[in-house]
Amino acid sequence: MSQETISFDHRLSSFAKSVEANLDLLLSTHPLPGELARPDQLIEAMHYGALNGGKRLRPYLVMESTRLFGGNEEAAMRVGCALECLHSYSLIHDDLPAMDNDDLRRGKPTVHIAYDEATAILAGDGLLTYAFDIVAAPETELADQAKVQLVLELARAAGIGGMAGGQSLDLGAEKATPDEEGIILLQSMKTGALLRFACEAGAIIAGKSAEDRRRLRTFGEVIGRAFQLADDLLDVTADAKTMGKATGKDADRGKATLVGLHGIAWAEARLDQLVEEAIGILAPYGDKAQILKATARFVADRKN
Repeated sequence: MSQETISFDHRLSSFAKSVEANLDLLLSTHPLPGELARPDQLIEAMHYGALNGGKRLRPYLVMESTRLFGGNEEAAMRVGCALECLHSYSLIHDDLPAMDNDDLRRGKPTVHIAYDEATAILAGDGLLTYAFDIVAAPETELADQAKVQLVLELARAAGIGGMAGGQSLDLGAEKATPDEEGIILLQSMKTGALLRFACEAGAIIAGKSAEDRRRLRTFGEVIGRAFQLADDLLDVTADAKTMGKATGKDADRGKATLVGLHGIAWAEARLDQLVEEAIGILAPYGDKAQILKATARFVADRKN
């Protein structure tokens, strides 16, 4: 492992601890103004689902894209935590018996196993709606227009034309195998949409131009493709202990992936191409974008 890789891993791990400390505060048992109560089992399940480990890559991208433009880092942390709440909701619901039917998530029992299905559904619902609460709250010190833009882009990334729509396409793909174009569309929605938002959010927080927003959004799209391709490779090549969840499920369920379509060697070469493409998108920002460039490499090279 190179010194650069070790340094990046340390930076990401240190940031993940900060995210978790903030999530722990946000998901406390104390009601916020306007809340009548926080039911014990519900908030406990939300806390369990959001704080069960993970790299915290999405909030990291929010923070580093904000730092690229010198934006408000405290606001970026809150927006990153909101995004992580929304991402955690999606994992809780994806694991349900009606969806992917998984018993493990990051080596721990999934929320519906640790609690029950009804509580898992409500925990996901709670995290989804709380994400927008966090962005809109007075504690997120941004101009109202920036908050409106963030709420709009987050809703679209999570909704019909984004993650939820992608999950719908994914479920349908188990019955009718999509072609390559269909696989790319599905994955760009299900996985890529939140990564696109994470990168564009920094430009919104910093009040940058439409061109900067477009460039960061495109960067997010490319690393989203790399992230999913790396995930599909790991599903074929890694073991369950390393991944902290079942592997080989795509093949078992007949789910179409680019790895299944083209093979491991093609996928590894394509990953290298995507990393170079992502790095090229950031070229106008020079050395200021070094951390985001390293993130693109990490997305492709990760082992779990």
